[in-house]
Amino acid sequence: MTAPEQAGVSMAVVVASGRVLMIRRQVREGRLLWAFPGGKVEPGETAEAAAVREVLEETGLTVESTRLLGRRVHPDTGRPIAYIACTATAGEARAAAPEEVAEVAWLTRDDIPRLLPNGLYGSVQEYLDGTLSD
Repeated sequence: MTAPEQAGVSMAVVVASGRVLMIRRQVREGRLLWAFPGGKVEPGETAEAAAVREVLEETGLTVESTRLLGRRVHPDTGRPIAYIACTATAGEARAAAPEEVAEVAWLTRDDIPRLLPNGLYGSVQEYLDGTLSD
C-alpha cells in the first residue's frame, strides 16, 4: 500500500470583502517577496490543515478551508505546492510571526500585478478573478 501523495507546501488563498490576504516575507525567496500565507505540510497533516495552521501562525487570523484550487510544482522554487481557498472566521490579520512575516495586506485584483510580476497559478487567478474587487 502506498502513502497518499502530499504537497510539500500548502498556500492559503484567503478572500474577504473582495480582497485577498498576502504576506510580505522578511527574507526574499529567489525573486519572491509577496506570497499567500503558507508553509510546509507536516507529516500526517493534509494540505488543507496545513493552510489553516499556517494562516493562524503567520497572521493570527483563524480560517477554514473551503476547497483545493490546484496543485503544481512552483517554477521558481521547484517545490510542490497546493493552493487552498479559505474563508476568515475570526481575528484580525497582522504580522504574527515577525521572524518570517514583515507585513500583511489585503489586496485588490489591481494590486496583484505590481507585487507579483510573474502572475499567479492559473486556477488561483481564475478563482480570484471571480472573487476580488478592482
